[in-house]
Amino acid sequence: MSCEARVPADHPLRAIRAIVDEALEALSPEFDKLYSRHGRPSIPPEKLLRALLLQAFFTIRSERQLMEQMDYNLMFRWFAGLSMDAPIWDVTVFTKNRERLQEGDIAAKFLAALLSQPRVTALLSEDHFSVDGTLIEAWASIKGFKPKADRADSPDKGDDGGSGSVPPASGAAPEGKPAGGRNAERDFHGEKRSNRTHASTSDPDARLYKKGRGAAARLCYMGHFLMENRHGLIVDTELTLATGTAEREAALSMLRRRNARHRITVAADKAYDVAGFVADLRSIKVTPHVAQNTTNRRSAIDGRTTRHAGYALSQRIRKRIEEGFGWIKTCGGLSKTRHRGTERVGWSFTLTAAACNLIRLPKLIEIKG
Repeated sequence: MSCEARVPADHPLRAIRAIVDEALEALSPEFDKLYSRHGRPSIPPEKLLRALLLQAFFTIRSERQLMEQMDYNLMFRWFAGLSMDAPIWDVTVFTKNRERLQEGDIAAKFLAALLSQPRVTALLSEDHFSVDGTLIEAWASIKGFKPKADRADSPDKGDDGGSGSVPPASGAAPEGKPAGGRNAERDFHGEKRSNRTHASTSDPDARLYKKGRGAAARLCYMGHFLMENRHGLIVDTELTLATGTAEREAALSMLRRRNARHRITVAADKAYDVAGFVADLRSIKVTPHVAQNTTNRRSAIDGRTTRHAGYALSQRIRKRIEEGFGWIKTCGGLSKTRHRGTERVGWSFTLTAAACNLIRLPKLIEIKG
């Protein structure tokens, strides 16, 4: 009895695996560049990538738990390409091999390989797009957000005691010893913190940021999607530091990568209604279907754009981009990232976006067919 025989013929993963296999076949030359033919054999990159997709599909919170489920779940073994009696990889070896895929930027190439398949390309719009950004909470504690001048003097990276600007609590431990252990109480009252003067000791790339008034400031990154408007598929991603201009800068970067030969449109919310950004869009032959922000200011979008019926249509469809953000956070496990550093978090963000597309593609292809 094989794993293939144990998976129902109508299981949704069968259609997904067919699309994944075609994309991985196109990436075979890229895998050959990353893996040497000498030395001990490592985890095949195709199987490793399939296992990481399973982690996103089934909201598995860690790679250690993923390896545990791969050991006894026959459906997981079948999707990854393992036989019923094949030994499961050690979690440390799995993590090391994942880092090799990160160095080759395989997540972005995998997303591109998915979108370049003829049956998927037929679903995509070449003229109308939407862009937006979301916050990805960093794997870092707010207690570790300390003054940059004090970071080198900290007795221990895991010490979450008070900084020099806050007096120690009563009954503090003797000098040189952390009070209350590695997760000591911390009083932030009266302390001013900013990204210019403070940095996280556990993830220096994380930034303290809040997206709206009254919202709590968190250590986070900012993830960005470029979505085509016909079926709401994600066609490009980017992860940046969380800053006030990151959304507009990432939008321009993704649109320039499209390298469109004709004029296209891009829909966005009020945060993108900035005169400089609108001018930059028009300079690269992109019509800005940006929501007007008229709160105590004048909008950069005038009647030349809003009078067209396509503007109202773009404003209605652009909200579908939130479905992708919702999926990667609730199902894909990115409400709080498991990695640290812009490169690792960005790689995981792109691969999870590809998994989000894979969940929807089989039904869209069936409907189109």
